[in-house]
Order: sequence, then structure tokens, then C-alpha cells
Amino acid sequence: MLKDITIGQYFPGNSVIHRMDPRFKIVMTLLFIVMLFLGQHLYSLLFGLVLCAVGWICSRIPFRLIWKSIRVLLPVLLITAVLDLFFVDDGKVYFHWHFLKITETGVVTAVLMVARIIILLVGSSLLTYTTSPIALTDAIERLLSPLKKIHVPVHAFAMMMTIALRFIPTLLEETDKIMTAQKARGASFSEGNLMQRAKALVPVLVPLFVSAFRRAEELATAMECRCYRGEAGRTKMRQLHAAGRDYIAMTVTLLFLAGAVAVKVIWH
Repeated sequence: MLKDITIGQYFPGNSVIHRMDPRFKIVMTLLFIVMLFLGQHLYSLLFGLVLCAVGWICSRIPFRLIWKSIRVLLPVLLITAVLDLFFVDDGKVYFHWHFLKITETGVVTAVLMVARIIILLVGSSLLTYTTSPIALTDAIERLLSPLKKIHVPVHAFAMMMTIALRFIPTLLEETDKIMTAQKARGASFSEGNLMQRAKALVPVLVPLFVSAFRRAEELATAMECRCYRGEAGRTKMRQLHAAGRDYIAMTVTLLFLAGAVAVKVIWH
């Protein structure tokens, strides 16, 4: 199941989204996140939903890839919806039994929260799906370059973020292999109470941490063998250049953001 999660992976392509400047894609992703959490009304999410749908169509990435990740998170989304449904008790009461109460505000909050999480996951995944780790590192470094004046290690920070995103699929695959091996030895991860299930994960976490530290050491050795010395004397094979499509995409994103702000003001 864990190997189905595709978050953090890069899928090469030649679509309009793939060819965009990664700096613009990062800024647009941040604006997209602000857009989703800006309003507390269903109409506010429509702007983010439409923008997300347009991005996916332009990226030409099959939706089944992101569906594999959403399917794994369905239990978490269900728990989130249930908590919002029963613990928000404002508005018209639809159902009341002992201490359990379902109200109009609870239903709206549950729907908005689940929809917001799904749209956020689908939309923000486009950044890593359509941007290579090297381009992502260069873009983060360029965007944070003004912080170099106050001696912030921008290059190291960008490298750490990119490596972390790069190794998410690797660690998930490693976890799936370890769990499969433990199940073959008779281990069970779905039986017993909460404490028993937590104890059953110990044989998984220990080899996973060992494997993660071993991979980190191998990566550090490989970087040293290639004479990597951080930012000092480093050149880039590909220079970042903004094109007309980048400005058009940024303008469209700002227009959608303005629409979400207008809806928030009207429905406030």
C-alpha cells in the first residue's frame, strides 16, 4: 500500500507545466495554498478547484497517479471528517443522541476540510511531479538568495529540502519492503489494541532508521567523491529564464486569488 504513494516523485514530460520556470511554479503553489485557506465558504474552494483542474490538464499527468496517493489517505480523511462532524455543534441540529450531535455547521466544516485537504494535495503535488529535483533546488536557492546578505545558508537549506523530497518515495518503498518481510515472518500490524499495534511497528522502525542513516552516509560519500563543496565555486548547467507562459500563468493565478478574496469579502 505504501508503495502506491507518489508524493515527491518526478515524472518527466514536455507539457506547458513541465517547461515553466520552477521559480514561478513555487510562488504559484504558495499562492494556491493561501487561496485554499483564505475563505471559509464552499465558493472560495471553487477557485482553487478550477485552478487545480486547469493545471492537471495542462500537465498531461494521469490522474490515477495522484488517486493512488489519495486512496491511501482515505482513512485519515474519514477521521478528520468525523471529528469535524461531531465536535462542531453550532447551527441547526440534524441529529442528537446522548453526547453525539450533528449540526449544520459541523456538516459544512467537515465537507470544507476534506475538500480543502484533497485539493491541496492534488494541486501542490504538481510542483514535484513536473519539476526535477535539480531545478527545484536552483529555484529555491534563487528565491531565497536575498537572505544571503544576512549570512543565511540558502544553498544548504535548498539542498536539504530537495533531498528530503527526493527520498520520500525511497523511504516509503523501503518501509513497504520491511513490512512485507516482517509479515512473512508472522508479524501482524492490524490485530490487537492500539498499544499492541504500536509495539508491532518497532521491528519496522528500527531497520528503517538503520537503512535511512546508511543511505545518508552513502549519499554524503558520493557527494564527496564528486568534489561537492557546497555553493563555493559551483556553476549551473541550466540557467533559469522566465518566458511568456510563466507571466501568463502567474497572472491567471493572481486573478483566481483575487476572486477568492472577493468571495471572502462578500460572504464575510
